[in-house]
Amino acid sequence: MELTPDGFVVEEGLDQRYEILKELGDCHTALANYDRARQCYEEAALLAQDKPGPHVGRGVIALQTGSLDEAERAFARALELDDRCAEACAGLAMVAQQRRDFPRAFDAYMRALDRDANNLIALLGLFQTSIQMGTFAKVIYYLEVYLDRHPGDVSVLFCLATLYARDHRLDKAHETLRGLLTLAPDNAEAAALLQEVERKRQQVAAENTSR
Repeated sequence: MELTPDGFVVEEGLDQRYEILKELGDCHTALANYDRARQCYEEAALLAQDKPGPHVGRGVIALQTGSLDEAERAFARALELDDRCAEACAGLAMVAQQRRDFPRAFDAYMRALDRDANNLIALLGLFQTSIQMGTFAKVIYYLEVYLDRHPGDVSVLFCLATLYARDHRLDKAHETLRGLLTLAPDNAEAAALLQEVERKRQQVAAENTSR
């Protein structure tokens, strides 16, 4: 321990202790050891009362155990502590999505991506929500931005191709799927979608020729 110039006692390694507890909580959550994870998050929250991480962790546990009200409170608390916390916004979006409140989920996923365009959970959640709502333009934009930074992400490429197809942008869907299959030639879903897109392109070409 050491004293600050103002005479306050500072414990060395406090930030490191917080990070260890937070990471332990995340590990226990991934292993479904929820009671131990909660203990780690509670200790971490006591050490760093201004950080949103432990509350996000508690929200994830609540989501995974089906306690939507508890999850919403935890994510909302995290956002109160840091209104730039993309994980908290994505968490609130997932709560809304599970409640089938798709417009609210869509808005919350958008807020998460405004804070962190690389948040893959928010990106894929936004894709799922857009399918439910039938709105594609904004989602396509965020997928394209993400792929500019991560061009080899096959799952996001497939999402983008799906939205292009749904938005009747068949040439773009075709191009994206060809690129995807170059990266992952055994991807059966992409191959099936490519066949469907090619069939629709031929149909459109035939209709245009007959006019």
